[in-house]
Amino acid sequence: MSDLGISAARAYMQTAQTLAGVQSKPAEGLQGAGFGDILNTAVSTLSKAATGAEGAVSNAAMGRGDLVDVVTAVAAAEATMETVIAVRDEVIKAYQEIMRMPI
Repeated sequence: MSDLGISAARAYMQTAQTLAGVQSKPAEGLQGAGFGDILNTAVSTLSKAATGAEGAVSNAAMGRGDLVDVVTAVAAAEATMETVIAVRDEVIKAYQEIMRMPI
């Protein structure tokens, strides 16, 4: 990561800590969630959104739900899926760029 990227990451962490009311610490001493954990959470969120959309469609089909609830649930699931796919595409792009780097 470039010096600019490291500086940006530290600034972001300090801002997040300030907003959370946590006293600022050096970035090297922080232990955060791993990348795999973040992806696992994103996929879990996507799964929950899809399940919610399926439930809303099912309720509407049985006459117990409202069409507005169905549209809202499906739109939320679609937005979540588009976000996860965009992150996946960026991860693949970064991996391919790393693989092209000379050793």
